[in-house]
Amino acid sequence: ALQSIAGSMPGQAEIFPIGKSTQGRSLTALRFHRDSGRADDAPKPGIAFLGTHHAREHLSTEVPLLIARWIAENRGREDVKRLLETRDIYFIPLVNPDGVEYDIGTSRYKWHRKNMRDNGDGSLGVDLNRNYAFRWGGEGSSDNPGSDTYHGPSAFSEPETQAVKNFLTARPNIRIVLSY
Repeated sequence: ALQSIAGSMPGQAEIFPIGKSTQGRSLTALRFHRDSGRADDAPKPGIAFLGTHHAREHLSTEVPLLIARWIAENRGREDVKRLLETRDIYFIPLVNPDGVEYDIGTSRYKWHRKNMRDNGDGSLGVDLNRNYAFRWGGEGSSDNPGSDTYHGPSAFSEPETQAVKNFLTARPNIRIVLSY
């Protein structure tokens, strides 16, 4: 889907990896930018749309994809042109590809929420949404690896959250991050 969207906007869209998941799957971003002929044009105020921290929330992948597709399909409108000229717009629609694959890999949903870290006690996964540093280990998270809200052994212990952190740290112009 990302390749199709980027392919419909040559010179205005690029796809690039931001890191790897626990099981080595690529975490992929799409960036819309002005048609300058090069992808590294000067940063403008930015926004990033993220999806699917929780594997079983499959529609949270679709929302960023639909927004990206809408922008691509409507890029000729004056308001969308202006948006593309004045903003860096990023999409990372699938933060947890391993958990999603595990959840949908059979003919029945497993309702798996977390990534695929082997916790060493027979349980699988860390709740990526609770693995960031802000209030890590606080209210709403669990120290128990078997819990759906297990925050992991430390903040940013997971390659997926490290990739998001590194992506955002490298782009200080991003002022808004929306996670579905």
